[in-house]
This record gives sequence, structure tokens and C-alpha cells, in this order.
Amino acid sequence: MPQCEMCGSERPSLTTVKVEGAELELCDDCKEFGTEVRTESSSSQSTKYSTSSSSKSSGSSGGSTASSSGGGSSGGSTRRRRDMFDDMDEIASDYDQRIREAREGLGLSQEELAGSLNEKASLIRKLERGDILPSDDVRKKLERKLEISLVEGGDTDDSEWSGGSSTTTTLGDVVKRKD
Repeated sequence: MPQCEMCGSERPSLTTVKVEGAELELCDDCKEFGTEVRTESSSSQSTKYSTSSSSKSSGSSGGSTASSSGGGSSGGSTRRRRDMFDDMDEIASDYDQRIREAREGLGLSQEELAGSLNEKASLIRKLERGDILPSDDVRKKLERKLEISLVEGGDTDDSEWSGGSSTTTTLGDVVKRKD
């Protein structure tokens, strides 16, 4: 006898319910915690993208495939789509050494540096040990005070997309682009 995936009770029939984005097989008592998943809509969605030769599904999937491939090949072949990570700076892998060497070069103790940045000395210790990454505002304070850069070099993201220059195999080396 099947068990409810939420409360564990054994019931003769369970209902598929979507709770917090997960589809669960639930009993009648627990199904109120989510929204019922209809089996008709899930089967129609699967036939939309199937490669079956029925006239209705192949016509709809053929039309959507042609329009999406046409739009993708003409507009997206030369430019990569921007996302939120393009605006983020990547912290250098040796940021802890850069902070420590610059601080010692100025003759400051961790406590003195922390005081001049209006931060805690424990934060400076954790940064110099490499235990935590600096937040954006702390990174900017450190860069100004110590006159260093804690981010990786500028155009590394463009070289990753050019393909083939690195010695390790990446997804870009394996995928064939439709240009």
C-alpha cells in the first residue's frame, strides 16, 4: 500500500500535489498544503516537445522549433546574453596574501588597519587567513586604503568564450555552436 510522502500514512490512493516546487504523492489530509498537479496538463506538455509523428503534436512542435532556432541563430550567434554575473567582480584567488603583504608594507597591524577602515580586527584576521571572502564594501575600503586590487584581471571572461585556449576541457570545448 502506498505511503503519503509528507505524513507517512498508508492510503489506498494518493494524489500528486506540488508543494514548494516539489511534486509529492500525498494523502487527502496532506494535499491541502499544495496545489494538485493535473495529469492531463503534464501529458499534453510532454507531447508538445515529443518527436512523435501524430499530426497535432508534430505540427505544434515543428512550428515552435523552427521559430526558436531561427531566432536563436540570427540574433544570438555573435553576442552572449548578459546576466547578473557579468557585473560582479571576481575576487582574486590570492586575495589573502595581497591584503597581508600590503598591510605589512605600510607597517600597520591588523588592529590598526581595522580601526582605519571602521571594521573589526577579527574580520581582517579572517580575511588574511582566507577564511572568508570580503564583501563588496569591505573590498573597496581595503583597495583604497592599501592601494591594491583584490579582483582578477579585466578581460578574462571574454577569453573563456573564445574557446580552445585553456588546457582543461570545458563545456565550450564539447558543445557545437550553431553559427
